[in-house]
Amino acid sequence: MAEKTVVAFDLYGTLLSTESIAKQLEKYFGSDTAQSISALWRRYQLEYTWRLNSMERYQDFSQITRNALLHALAETKCELTDGDVNRLMEAYDGLSTFPDVKPTLNRMTLDADIYAVIFSNGTQDMVANSVLRSQDLAPHSSVFHDLVTVDEIRRYKPSRASYQHLAQKVGKNSTQMDEIWLVSGNPFDIVGARSMGMPAVWVDRAGQGWQDGATPDLQPTAIVHSLEQLVDKIKGRS
Repeated sequence: MAEKTVVAFDLYGTLLSTESIAKQLEKYFGSDTAQSISALWRRYQLEYTWRLNSMERYQDFSQITRNALLHALAETKCELTDGDVNRLMEAYDGLSTFPDVKPTLNRMTLDADIYAVIFSNGTQDMVANSVLRSQDLAPHSSVFHDLVTVDEIRRYKPSRASYQHLAQKVGKNSTQMDEIWLVSGNPFDIVGARSMGMPAVWVDRAGQGWQDGATPDLQPTAIVHSLEQLVDKIKGRS
């Protein structure tokens, strides 16, 4: 382990496109409405995790995801049957990957110097379904040596406890946080990792540049516009 570079990949919004759920929503609503619901669903999914962290309460990510969908539907004054909601929740386990994911994981399969894991807010079942059973990720599941979720500690990213949990799962202690690379498309995840002393690569597919101002002193260690740049970026800095 000590000789390998530990790389922890966020799942939702980094490897899997949460926007792809809009295609499922289009089975029930027009395209514009589906896009609006999809965006609100993701917004409240994340917001709920932060609220719960602040209140020191916990609901698993599957329940949060369902509640966030119901919130998005109510806000857009749309309705679905319980069966339709269940089908959308099942579809969430089969989100599409971003186009740059497959070539990146293909390359990492051949790189013995990298010890890759998934690090997610999702439940163990959600993450396992996405990685081991999904059409997009299952062919590359052998790349990941572990699926690390926050279920065991019941604290969501970007809590300090979540990154400490990651370190423990990959065999590192609190003085070795700088030996774990985080890769995420979510700015809150990047600043959470950086606050713990971890190097972090932000995946800026939209090419908009770093704009997060909540903690101006915490910046990504590196920025890539495609995951295909990741391995070279990490090896050039590690």
